[in-house]
Amino acid sequence: MKIVYIVGARPQLVKHALLSKELGKYHKNILIHTGQHYDYNMNKVFFEELGLSDPDYNLGVGSGTHGYQTGEMLKRIEDILIIEKPDMVIIYGDTNSTLAGALCAAKLHIILGHVEAGVRNYDKTIPEEINRITADHCSDYLFCPTNTAVKNLRKEGIKKGVYLTGDVMVDTLKLFKKYADQTKIIEDLRLNHKDYILLTIHRAGNTDNVENLVRIAQAIEFIHKAGETIVFPAHPRTLKALKNQGLSETISKSTVLLEPQGYFEFINLLNNAKKVITDSGGVQKEAYILKVPCITLLDNTSWIETVDDGWNILAGTDVKKIVEAALNFRNHNTYSNIFGEGACKRIANVLRSI
Repeated sequence: MKIVYIVGARPQLVKHALLSKELGKYHKNILIHTGQHYDYNMNKVFFEELGLSDPDYNLGVGSGTHGYQTGEMLKRIEDILIIEKPDMVIIYGDTNSTLAGALCAAKLHIILGHVEAGVRNYDKTIPEEINRITADHCSDYLFCPTNTAVKNLRKEGIKKGVYLTGDVMVDTLKLFKKYADQTKIIEDLRLNHKDYILLTIHRAGNTDNVENLVRIAQAIEFIHKAGETIVFPAHPRTLKALKNQGLSETISKSTVLLEPQGYFEFINLLNNAKKVITDSGGVQKEAYILKVPCITLLDNTSWIETVDDGWNILAGTDVKKIVEAALNFRNHNTYSNIFGEGACKRIANVLRSI
């Protein structure tokens, strides 16, 4: 088959890396990079580290409102699909790139596969939730990372084409962790194993909400004053938001401030951290896989299994909850391996049977 893959954000590249290699043994791969979160130049390091070929199509849509992004991607992806005439389109996760790819494939009657299907947090104020629901209802093949995801689809009446495969990020992380371990970032920053807290902030609900951002900054300051080292790889957009609210000095004094890191460096930082504070769904999942306790700066999560298993706590932007969790939260000495392993081969086997 000829398969078109659609990506637009770094976590999707991580999911794509190993799956495309596995499927490439049997099918022709074509990659569309929408440039939703990062342009291709900012993503080059990820392509190089993960051993990915350059995208066949680089749309360069860039940032903008949800309507602008999705509309531009719809137009451009549709043109490519009409030219390429693929047998199948594969989408990942829950971004606007996912939504645009799903709608284009459905409208053109192209078989659609959704990797990471069935994930829900049941909060439609979050744009990603709308993207997930729409993508799943457009999809012919739904590759679910957990049992909970399968059950979520059943609740919505989706039973056909549903496969419990496990999560492809487990395969990718296990394969590339040995390369991450070889990076020198821990030594370069003079950090000690399990002696610091890693911090990431990127969601618009936190960076663009003044009250939330102020509370997070206050919590980080308290944690720092309690004697904790906090390492913060910060995206320029987050730094801009902090600067606009007069929080730059507070953050720079309270954290080891870094530029965005490559995949290997970030995984090394995460693996060696004693805890991570984040609002990223992908980081919550990676933390669980690496058995790093996670404090989530959200009131709900798509990965409720990580909370139920005792490795993740929802602190929202409550200063007291964030500080208390940073200083005292521990896992419950349980580990249920909720994401499984071998997802890429399972997906490949399903597609070979088409």
